Amino acid sequence: MKKQTAGRDNLGEFASKFAEINDDVLFGQIWSRESKLSLKQRSMITISSLIAAGNFEQLEAHLKMGQQNGITKDEISEMITHLSFYVGWPKAWSAFNVAKQVFQ
Repeated sequence: MKKQTAGRDNLGEFASKFAEINDDVLFGQIWSRESKLSLKQRSMITISSLIAAGNFEQLEAHLKMGQQNGITKDEISEMITHLSFYVGWPKAWSAFNVAKQVFQ
C-alpha cells in the first residue's frame, strides 16, 4: 500500500498529532495488515461504514481508494443497493451520487 500523507497534507500544521495518527497508525499500521483483511475488503468495510454514518465528505476519497484496491463499478453499485435497506434510502441516494462521479 502506498504511504498515506493525507493527514499531514491537509491538517499537518493545524492538527499535527491527529495528522500523524491518521497517516502512521490508521493507514500505516491498521490498513497495512493485509494478511488479516485485503485492501479491497478494508475498502468495502470503510465505504459501507461511511455510508451508514452519513459521512459523505470522506466518501469520495475512499471510493477512489476502493477503486484502486479493486472494487468495480458493479460491486459498488451492489454494495450501495444492499446497504440502502439497512442504512436508509436517502443515504443510498447520496452515496450513489458520489459513486457515479468517481466510477464514470
